[in-house]
Amino acid sequence: MHADQTRQPANTDGGGPAPVVTCRGFALGPFETNCYVVGVEGSTACWIVDAGYEPGELIGAVREAGLTPAALILTHAHADHIAGVREVREAFPGTPVWMHEAEREWMKDPQLNLSANIGLAVTAPPPDATLGHGQELELEGTRWRVFHTPGHSPGGITLSCAEAGVALVGDSLFAGSIGRTDFVGSSHETLLASIRDHLYTLPDATVVLPGHGPQTTVGQEKRHNPFVRAD
Repeated sequence: MHADQTRQPANTDGGGPAPVVTCRGFALGPFETNCYVVGVEGSTACWIVDAGYEPGELIGAVREAGLTPAALILTHAHADHIAGVREVREAFPGTPVWMHEAEREWMKDPQLNLSANIGLAVTAPPPDATLGHGQELELEGTRWRVFHTPGHSPGGITLSCAEAGVALVGDSLFAGSIGRTDFVGSSHETLLASIRDHLYTLPDATVVLPGHGPQTTVGQEKRHNPFVRAD
């Protein structure tokens, strides 16, 4: 089942044609976790963002498109976002895994990653590198910024490409809702602060690609999200 597919021209000052960022989403597994293949038109390099249960459809799509993952980036380490890490690594050997340091140990601990609670125990290899708040990444001429957006989990991150006007937010913010905060390491107040201080400071037209459910925009959520309005 496909989630959202987004195609966003990246506004650059280079004088040449603007690269076009593509984000193809797949709602995977029993929790319909939105996992994304992020690329740039005309390039074979991509990122895979999150790898949920039953990632076969995503893996097949990457192969069919002739893409080569430059990294598997995890927005956080709950089981429904990491269950497919091993399968993705087996399908694309050598693909590095990137995530926030705060949840490194969760990869090997079913209690922390919550898989022990649902009888589908998950462990995954540790990350090859960790990402921090404000870090800048580059994908085929497009610039991305990492925001540390804890609250749903302590190591939650958002990937934002300002030029393309898109943000992959994991389970921090949804269309008309926010991430749960009744889990180990969760904090409701921290999540609200992450959304207000980081996500709601992005331009209103920014397309928000969440970990579950349909896409939305920053402006839509600032005006209408009943759980966290803009101050």
